[in-house]
Amino acid sequence: MHLFVDISSHGFGHLAITAPVLNALGKMQPDLQLTVRSGLPARKLAQRIQSPYRLIEGSSDFGYVMLDSTRVDLKASAAAYRQAHADWPGRIAAESEFLAKLKPDLVLTNVSYLPLAAAANAGIPSASLCSLNWADLFAHFFSDQSWAGPIHREMLAAYNAAQVFLRVTPGMPMPTLNNLQPVAPIAARGHAHDLGLGADKGVLVAMGGIAHHLPVEQWPRLPGVRWLVPGNWQCRHPDAIVIEHFKLSFTDLLCSVDAVITKPGYGTFTEAACNGTPVLYQRRDDWPEQDCLIAWLASHGRCHEIDARQLVDGDLAAALEQVDRQAMPGLPLPDGIEQAARQLAMLIR
Repeated sequence: MHLFVDISSHGFGHLAITAPVLNALGKMQPDLQLTVRSGLPARKLAQRIQSPYRLIEGSSDFGYVMLDSTRVDLKASAAAYRQAHADWPGRIAAESEFLAKLKPDLVLTNVSYLPLAAAANAGIPSASLCSLNWADLFAHFFSDQSWAGPIHREMLAAYNAAQVFLRVTPGMPMPTLNNLQPVAPIAARGHAHDLGLGADKGVLVAMGGIAHHLPVEQWPRLPGVRWLVPGNWQCRHPDAIVIEHFKLSFTDLLCSVDAVITKPGYGTFTEAACNGTPVLYQRRDDWPEQDCLIAWLASHGRCHEIDARQLVDGDLAAALEQVDRQAMPGLPLPDGIEQAARQLAMLIR
């Protein structure tokens, strides 16, 4: 059986949700033929997707144009959506032709809606999997604009054309979807490694898959704290270590550190909770998904909110002490992996 999967490149969270389900599905159906389309780096996909797959490089959605990992460029996003829907029937026809040539038995998206509309047009079953959908975010940002109504209706029609929308926990309510099927949390489980830091604490700085450079080189030194930062930041702080030095997957690195600094995002929040890693987070500007993520993490993990000024100044000592004092709750189980895989297996038969 042939599964075509479209994974959004709007950050790494869409891959973090999808990959564990694909891995579980591959174990359920060892003869599964898997084709993946994504604009994410091939090495990132290969790090998480264990089942053999054919890669088609490309993106069918853009999500939202971002200024950085916490701020949406509303003007550019509005222009991009108007352009994307200028000839919506033509785009559906082109995508339907692409799918007809590919001949999948099922289309799965996280969380593009164009392949869902095209699959319905081509008579191919489809499903979507995510904690959010672009239609609800579009309504949040643009519902007061005179041009937005027809675009929003086309988005909703595409999502509702799927056989099922598997909404992971935590996730947005999505009251406008008539095919909603909630599933439990989805998160990869990792293995803790000795990072060779001795008595020092390792704090991972991971703002997600969208460029967001923090001025770590200007932060004050905190005794006994080492900052793990991306190599492309070229950080010269005396206590900074390049993440790539450890040669670990993101999940294993997350398991191995004493805390992570991030923004609200499904992948990092659920993986931190399910692996017992404390989280310091900065809220995103007007991002409607974050409320359900923050509420869930506060109930299932150790976390503490910090603000933009603290991240600029490196004023983090008190926050690290505060989150370290919190009691460790019972680790939540990522049961949504098997639940989602079973739902897809039923659709693929």
